[in-house]
Amino acid sequence: MENENDVKKEIKKENNLPPITSIIIVLALIVGAFIYTTRFKSQKALSDSVQPNTQQQNELALQNWVELPIVWGDMGVKMIDAGVIDKDKFENLYSQRGGLAVSDEKFLTDANNGNLMIHSENSGMVLNMLWAFGLANKNPILESGPMMDPKYGGAGNFASTGGWTLAKGNAMDHYSMHKFVILTPEQQALVERVAKNIYRPCCDNSTYFPDCNHGIAMLGLLELMASQGVNEADMYKFALQVNTLWFPSQYQAIKTFVTSQGVDWNTVDPKKILGAEYSSASGYQKVLSQIKPQEQKGGASCGA
Repeated sequence: MENENDVKKEIKKENNLPPITSIIIVLALIVGAFIYTTRFKSQKALSDSVQPNTQQQNELALQNWVELPIVWGDMGVKMIDAGVIDKDKFENLYSQRGGLAVSDEKFLTDANNGNLMIHSENSGMVLNMLWAFGLANKNPILESGPMMDPKYGGAGNFASTGGWTLAKGNAMDHYSMHKFVILTPEQQALVERVAKNIYRPCCDNSTYFPDCNHGIAMLGLLELMASQGVNEADMYKFALQVNTLWFPSQYQAIKTFVTSQGVDWNTVDPKKILGAEYSSASGYQKVLSQIKPQEQKGGASCGA
């Protein structure tokens, strides 16, 4: 396994893009591709009254990489062959951002990958790959869950579907259409149970309602973990680590608040942090109101 320093040597820095909020496909068509190509910009620093000193900052720093307990194998190749990812579109997108690092290119085009590595520099690229997988892998959550509620006018009207423009053909041509991973009934029940308890700071919906790119990417990650025997406790643990890489400034604020309450972040219950109280958009805003009532009112968006 490459260590963190080796990985960083290969990384080509991506440019920051401003967050774009998109809910329905109409906005997706107006704005264009909502493909996540970089980390969210850091929010304004906490006020001096709550800003930790240098030693405390080191103690509060979030882990900036994680090796996921899933073998990626040839999943990138399978998604390209199925048309879920158009290789030319994908690579052209990243060529505008300086190109893909060699280690990241392998996850897309090699057939013998080991465990998926996500870090602060490739978190957007991994998000896009998991987005494609979560969108396309056949699963009852997509076929009979909240995404299919008639009041929303069809599953194609969300940012997670209308926003995926890197496929061959229409994104809905691939929606829950490919049997990349087939779960047992027990594994499916596990995914559904965990998905209902995992939120993200850009929405007030759980992963069970994956209406944005982060939600559907997390759903894909849960499916992969369940299919490879990861237990429920570890699914929450790794989901939290991934969320902190997708929403670094948001979880830094959450960690600052939790630590201010005398709780050791290293012993905190990931399931609790991932719940609506902290990780939903409204829960996150409540956290901000308690550490900085008059500032930092903005949260994360569902788009890139």
